[in-house]
Amino acid sequence: MTTDTTDWSAFAQRLARRGERRLVLVEGPRPEALAWLRRQLPAPLWGAGLWTGPANDRPHPALMPVAPARARDWLGRELDLLVWDGWHGNPPDALAALAGTLRAGGLLFWLMPPLAQWPTFDDPDYARTGLDGADRHPFAARMAALLRASDSLIRVVCPTRVPLALPVLAEPETPFRVAATEDQARLVTALVRFGLGRRRRPVVVTADRGRGKSAALGLAAAQLLRRGRSRILVTGPSPDSIATLMRHAETALTGDLAEVGPDRLVTAAGAEIRYQPVPELLALRPPAEVLLVDEAAAIPPDRLRALLLGWPRVAFCSTVHGYEGSGRGFAIRFRATLETETPHWQALSLSQPVRWAGSDPLEPLIDRLFLLSASGSEATGPAGSEGGVTVEPWSPAGAPEAELAEAFGLLVDAHYRTTPADLRQWLDDPAAQTWCARVQGRIVGLLWAAREGGLPAPLAEAVAQGRRRLRGHLLAQSLACHGGLAEAARGRMLRVVRIAVAAGARRQGIGQRLVRAARDWSARAGLAVLGTSFGATPELLRFWQSCGLAVVRIGVQREASSGEYPLQMATGLNAPGQSLVATLRQRLVRHWPDLLLRHWQAMAPELLVSVLEDLPADGQLEPLDQRDLQGFAHGHRGYDLCWPVLRALSRCPGVLARVRDQGELPLWVAAVLRGRDWQALRQDGLCLGQRQGEARLRSVVRALLAQAPEL
Repeated sequence: MTTDTTDWSAFAQRLARRGERRLVLVEGPRPEALAWLRRQLPAPLWGAGLWTGPANDRPHPALMPVAPARARDWLGRELDLLVWDGWHGNPPDALAALAGTLRAGGLLFWLMPPLAQWPTFDDPDYARTGLDGADRHPFAARMAALLRASDSLIRVVCPTRVPLALPVLAEPETPFRVAATEDQARLVTALVRFGLGRRRRPVVVTADRGRGKSAALGLAAAQLLRRGRSRILVTGPSPDSIATLMRHAETALTGDLAEVGPDRLVTAAGAEIRYQPVPELLALRPPAEVLLVDEAAAIPPDRLRALLLGWPRVAFCSTVHGYEGSGRGFAIRFRATLETETPHWQALSLSQPVRWAGSDPLEPLIDRLFLLSASGSEATGPAGSEGGVTVEPWSPAGAPEAELAEAFGLLVDAHYRTTPADLRQWLDDPAAQTWCARVQGRIVGLLWAAREGGLPAPLAEAVAQGRRRLRGHLLAQSLACHGGLAEAARGRMLRVVRIAVAAGARRQGIGQRLVRAARDWSARAGLAVLGTSFGATPELLRFWQSCGLAVVRIGVQREASSGEYPLQMATGLNAPGQSLVATLRQRLVRHWPDLLLRHWQAMAPELLVSVLEDLPADGQLEPLDQRDLQGFAHGHRGYDLCWPVLRALSRCPGVLARVRDQGELPLWVAAVLRGRDWQALRQDGLCLGQRQGEARLRSVVRALLAQAPEL
């Protein structure tokens, strides 16, 4: 059939009855594509619709313009129509996110050049990530091949005078309707049981997009109020992300509500469901029996832990495979915290779609394009001797699709913030190098790295002075700017971007072998430094130390993505590289006491001490210092007078390790290294007061002097 407004309306209605959605690829020059759309959409045929291009170019004024960068604001909401202007950029995370908001009957119009041009199309979004210098784009070429092979895609080639024939869809025996699934009903029951049950038994709910997770949270919250709970708190990465939850709670509480607002529902009896942003929630700590955390994978780990410990019953909900972070990877990474703090936690999941039918072709198509369901190897058991593991260079851009999905799945499992944007960067970055580890032909480990540095001297100097900032070169720029050393940007280095080993193959030295392969290649290629940058944890620090890397910088602010302090480690591969690493470490040794007092007050004591132990010990005690220590240890000299000497003592070799062995590391770090007063120490539960705290510190110093008389 030919298409006009009536045809598109009938087609959308037929899709809705089938519970399906479709992607319409509009290929050809942008002016012709826009003209075609204006002819096809002369009236508002659909309800909620978005347009991602410039507002003045909207093909219909009823479409709401939204920048792709604001796509996250639409998580948890529903659309009937999405017109995506690919000529103005195609950030993968945003496109995947908005595609997931379409309800049954929805259409996604994607304006792009012809598929044959995708491998060389200069996507405007590349400049944001440093990919604009590449001649070819394997990620786009791969997407074009997948779309060309799709039998559900509707392709419109502009300009054309030939009317488009829309697919003829059979009428379903039973029209699709959005209704609670058995899965969803079970989840609501489980959440109500959790909300009425014992304290400190949190739940983690994971589900693909469109499974009714947010609706189930809202229905459960309403039931909990009716069952006697007085306050339920709701939080998430943005107010819009909980709109579906609040709407379903409001509907379920119809007739009982005295107050209704976008962020608050209050019953006639005074019970309430209240939304508060995460920072406000953690700052105010309002009491509540239950806390529901939606889209938890988008919240930094340190804040998730604070939420877990701040309320008696906490439910964390997240998308399994996603563009705001992987719910599966989130569950894996958060599991250690849950096991330690609340070992009776439970996992719940949803699999049946609610907003569309199981026959919907759009979800699997978007899934394939962005590898949202990528899963790593299930390798288990010992790999055997080193001969049982092969480590070799590997190219993701040239890999078969199944192998690429398995390899990307390893990254998803190991790094819960892995998103489709990482897949594009991995495939398209011309500076990328990858190694894989195989056992019996299966990929069980990956190391993804990027070549950096090698900047001309004037540009390197401008970077070091903070006058220039470049796309890419993360480690080289950071060391040059924060270390004040232009040679860090002039020298060539290899930065490890990600490393991942399948869960069943860990602790067998595979990660170290991958790093060794990258180091050997870098040395042969004449690079000066092998380094990495990551959100600091004691476990990751120990791993990189085992690979021969040393601390060269730790950031002064926590990363927004991980909630951790950025830690950078490196090893020199030649004389200039070794000199650079040594200089950076010497500067950090001189500066850390001041950085600690000003910037690292919130760093976990174990992490702080692990970093300091990695650095060269430079503490030297004079005879008068030694006399002060003897006087303090035996109660003859006051703490305040000896505090500078105790700080100097902390910088002596082996001292912090001995303090750890005595079990007094938290008190020593807070009192001696951070200089906190006794009232603050008592409020934090580190001591009962000054008398008891000083007595414990004196005991530590007595033991130190006995163990190391040279002090």
